[in-house]
Amino acid sequence: MPKFSFLKLFEVIIILLFSVFIQSCQQKPCHIEDRKDQVVADNTKSSSDIKDLTKKLYIYKLDGSLQCGLGAKIDLSEMRKELGSIEVFSSENKHDGLMRVQVCGHPTGYCNVYQINAKDLDKALQLGFKKWIRD
Repeated sequence: MPKFSFLKLFEVIIILLFSVFIQSCQQKPCHIEDRKDQVVADNTKSSSDIKDLTKKLYIYKLDGSLQCGLGAKIDLSEMRKELGSIEVFSSENKHDGLMRVQVCGHPTGYCNVYQINAKDLDKALQLGFKKWIRD
């Protein structure tokens, strides 16, 4: 009868856990900045559909809060001033849902999120905001 080796079993378990860990970020990018909208080519849309000025989307910027109470959180209304003439329909402070390393001074992941017209996205991107892809 073959000998049962706990060391061999432990090796197999470690290899399986490592492969699961590696696969986790391959299914969906781990960083929100790396997530791209999936664009599907559809030639049946008219030019009026593409330039729909009523379409709204969300943009965000980290609120400045850091772990262990470090850093100064930037209020929604204060950051709103950075958008200048861009019309804002709603705003809220939300967590981006991503995992963070637990280190004092590291960002908490809370973001100021604003709903704007899609036509103003380029202006917002130039101001340092990013497109919110969560939810």
